[in-house]
Amino acid sequence: MALNKRVIGAIWEQAAINYLKNIGYEILETNYRCRIGEIDIIAKDEEYFVFIEVKYRKTSFMGDPFDAINSKKQNTIRKTASYYLLCHNLGENTPCRFDAVGILGITITLIKDAF
Repeated sequence: MALNKRVIGAIWEQAAINYLKNIGYEILETNYRCRIGEIDIIAKDEEYFVFIEVKYRKTSFMGDPFDAINSKKQNTIRKTASYYLLCHNLGENTPCRFDAVGILGITITLIKDAF
């Protein structure tokens, strides 16, 4: 039986979480949702709150995983991150960044400060 996209996504998001933990990120939340949008992973990396988008591609046939993080997706993540900070009483001076994890096949690539 073939796995559906949601199950496959969850498997690879967990792989990304494990990868991030191994390089020192503290995972705060996964699949954070609000009325504005969703953020795959929210973590701390030293003093930064990091909002992370994860994209998986089995092969490069459909393009690079990072190509799927277009400007519309980036804007939604930014707005969702602002809402998260507001709801957690974190001021506008809170150091934040937006990272992206691309998984192509079994290769995991992290881009810090991706957008």
